[in-house]
Amino acid sequence: MEKVLLAAHVLAGILFVGPVAVTASLFPRYAPVVGHPPGRGAPDRSVATALHRVTRGYGVLALVVPVVGLLLAGVQGRLGEVWITVAMVLTAVAGGLLALRVVPIQREALEAPDDGTRLRGLRTLTGVFNLLWAVVVVLMVVRPGAA
Repeated sequence: MEKVLLAAHVLAGILFVGPVAVTASLFPRYAPVVGHPPGRGAPDRSVATALHRVTRGYGVLALVVPVVGLLLAGVQGRLGEVWITVAMVLTAVAGGLLALRVVPIQREALEAPDDGTRLRGLRTLTGVFNLLWAVVVVLMVVRPGAA
């Protein structure tokens, strides 16, 4: 059972969190900006809409990752280890950031484009989201203080 849960946890991370990291990062590049002239390198609303849809949809699917991770930690008897707790907290922060800030700002950027100010802030939030996931992955590999 442990190997099945581990495989499911890793696969879900790759298949669900990976695309969210990519689409959320690409969104500001393609989101509409007021006053940006059309042409080569111009924002593309249809691409931005697709990126938003993938970010939102795969963000929901990514809930599988911490759920399976908790089951795996329980089966392994590791729920009390500090690195698991830190990883859970960072995962919750990343998920909250995605659900409460990134996705709503993407939606706002599509509904009411501005001069790009909102997108600059979104780039920062997306970078923090991706950094949080990178730290969680490092914790999963290094497992500091593991028994």
